[in-house]
Amino acid sequence: MTTLSHIPVVKAGMLIRKPVEEVFEAFANPAITTKFWFTKSSGRLEAGRRVKWDWEMYGVSDDVYVKELEENKRIRIEWSDSTETEWIFTPRADNETFVAITSSGYTGNGDEIVTRAVDDMGGYTMVLCGLKALLEHNIVLNLVADKAPDANVDR
Repeated sequence: MTTLSHIPVVKAGMLIRKPVEEVFEAFANPAITTKFWFTKSSGRLEAGRRVKWDWEMYGVSDDVYVKELEENKRIRIEWSDSTETEWIFTPRADNETFVAITSSGYTGNGDEIVTRAVDDMGGYTMVLCGLKALLEHNIVLNLVADKAPDANVDR
């Protein structure tokens, strides 16, 4: 049996060809985020605030705690299972922003940790692709809803 020598840290990143203020706002403002990630939110991300995110098509939700928020630079949240996700927004030339997402703090047995980390890496990559399509081309791809159509409670 293989054991983990260290707990995985998930990383995903994407260049978005929009100004950092616009890219940051897409994650902080649920009116935008609901177009590419979750379907409902109890409010805007603000440091020290708890926010509920819903994925209504799957009948699931999670409560996240906004541990840190630096306008146009960084967002760090803690999920209800104590994992943490951090977004770093790096402005680049000509109205470009690189978004780096890191998720850490996985717990459970080795199989559970690896399964969750792999799922999260794919999920965050998909979220970034959806964000890119929305901000750069004004296209809503429905990636999250279409990832697992058989799990959709509305079908």
